[in-house]
Amino acid sequence: MSDRSEDALIALRQIQRKTEQSSKRLAQMAGLTPSQLLVMQILSERGERSAGEVSKLTQLKHATITSLVDKLTARGLVSRRRCEEDRRRVWLTLLPEGEQVIQSAPDLLQDTFQERFSGLPDWHQAMLVSALERVASILDAEDLEAAPILDIGELDQNPGL
Repeated sequence: MSDRSEDALIALRQIQRKTEQSSKRLAQMAGLTPSQLLVMQILSERGERSAGEVSKLTQLKHATITSLVDKLTARGLVSRRRCEEDRRRVWLTLLPEGEQVIQSAPDLLQDTFQERFSGLPDWHQAMLVSALERVASILDAEDLEAAPILDIGELDQNPGL
């Protein structure tokens, strides 16, 4: 194995480990996954939203949002109600307990990434995106569905194999 490929693999592993550490820290401090916290933050910032809107804003599948909301509802952090006019539509609202959890939760890793990435010059941003897209292609991962959330996912999720 060449030194450069080892360096690349080390960098990938470092990113993976940092994502795992961040997810575990959030789970320990707030009992949430990054995806759950992101849903709650959206509801905190934008108020009551439909599950479909939250799905679009997070770029997560509607079924994933349903599963996340099931867990958040069970914990008393989010409420849901059916739309009176269209029973297929579900409205989500952050409860006061959810707002308290958000206040005590650590920052999401993708927030740190976005802040630092946006501070880079445009040419550097383009170069990094291109390099990361190439890595995804090398690993035959470019067709995998992924949301812009740095999350290790739950252990019971199907990895899409």
